[in-house]
Amino acid sequence: MNARRLSILTVASFMLLAIAGACIGGDSDVTPTALTSIPSAAASTPNLSLTVYNQGSALVRDRRQFELSKGFNEIAFREVAASIDPTSVLFKSITDPEGMVVLEQNYVYDLVGTSALLNKYLDQKIQVVTNDGELHEGLLLSGRDDLILQESSGEVTVIKSTEIQRFSFPELPDGLITRPTLVWQLLANQAGTQDVEITYLTSGISWRADYVLLLADDDSSLDLDGWITLNNTSGATFEDAQLKLIAGDLQRISPEGYAVDRAYAEEMPLSGAAPVEEREFFEYHLYEIPRPVTVHDNESKQIEFVSAAGVPAEKFFVYDGLQCRGGYWYCSFYGSARTDPSYGIATNTKVMVMVEFDTENVDADLPAGRIRLYQQDIDGAALLIGEDSIDHTPKGEEIRLYVGDAFDIVGERIQTDFRRPRENVLEEDFKITLRNHKDEAAEVRVVEHLSRWSEWRITSSTSDYVKMDSSTIEFRVNIPANGERTIRYTVRYEWP
Repeated sequence: MNARRLSILTVASFMLLAIAGACIGGDSDVTPTALTSIPSAAASTPNLSLTVYNQGSALVRDRRQFELSKGFNEIAFREVAASIDPTSVLFKSITDPEGMVVLEQNYVYDLVGTSALLNKYLDQKIQVVTNDGELHEGLLLSGRDDLILQESSGEVTVIKSTEIQRFSFPELPDGLITRPTLVWQLLANQAGTQDVEITYLTSGISWRADYVLLLADDDSSLDLDGWITLNNTSGATFEDAQLKLIAGDLQRISPEGYAVDRAYAEEMPLSGAAPVEEREFFEYHLYEIPRPVTVHDNESKQIEFVSAAGVPAEKFFVYDGLQCRGGYWYCSFYGSARTDPSYGIATNTKVMVMVEFDTENVDADLPAGRIRLYQQDIDGAALLIGEDSIDHTPKGEEIRLYVGDAFDIVGERIQTDFRRPRENVLEEDFKITLRNHKDEAAEVRVVEHLSRWSEWRITSSTSDYVKMDSSTIEFRVNIPANGERTIRYTVRYEWP
């Protein structure tokens, strides 16, 4: 350890003893008066960096300037998010990192509010005006739910909270502040202006991707616009911030909450003038806005980050009689052989409408988010035709969207026979009927889930099929306009 560092630590020891001595027998709370007198920070350049993760948290890096004296200093930083995780705060001097020692760090968050004021004024005199204009004055015995006052005559009065028009307090009590504040006690090796950097994590800031797709009239292509939707309910406004967004599944341990409860704001789309820069970062993707962005508290902001026109697309129909998109347990094999005759025979009539496109034709990786699909009516107005969501999707992968159920195509699935020729053998027959009420032919992909046992084979079928995985087959059926088609097949299960 060098001599200068040793000297600073020695001074720190004496200062800590002096502080401890001053606190003996006194109130060591940080009061509003004390906070007001503590030097605050001026903006530095570059000022603010905000990195937001798509899991509801953000990393704030703020550079500020403080006027410091040589030796002991106490400084305050008031523009802090109410949802800060105080255990994540990092404070360092940019001007003199070797010559500054942080002795103590405090997060003061006892904010002014009706409940806080009433708690501070227990056993003290306050004034209350009720809805009928009557003035009550006395010692506050309780402020929980209804108000209980003891007047100068000794009489105890209970005032219903719904009857109170106004409170009056002599002054703001010690220990309450209007904004969450970070306070540091530190030792500086030199006097003068110093740039310092404060870094912390906060909840209450999140982002997601929102996509708007316009499907061509012939369903063969689409236009895609992707928007970053940033939502800030952290309790702080971030002025002219360098904004970065991380897309990926970041592992984090949920900290104990210090956040102030705040309601989510309504979305207010704001288009960005400059393109968003994307790059890989560790095992995630980082999107940086190449201009300063102001993110107000209780604001939802939208910035466009990707746009693509004429992306090849395909619309098709899927009939899944078991509705396995909903994740029913009988949609894949699990455990032992299922021999109940009624197992897996539930059915529905809905035929799903799907739209698929390849991100190879989109010049960006697509973070997880919500997709809204539109198509133009004959008058040129774009109408919503469905919504879905996607997971993080790198460039070159296919995206398949479930946008709704077909109105004019219906399906019917019936188990026509069930047999147990031997104890370890089971056979069942199915009939699937598809009816097309459209004025044009349609192809429907019929998905069947063979999940009674892991060993199965189709012993007869009226239509060709493709094995999709170990428990799924798919038929592709062309149905004429205003016509119907029927599939019949037999499946045989055999186990030891």
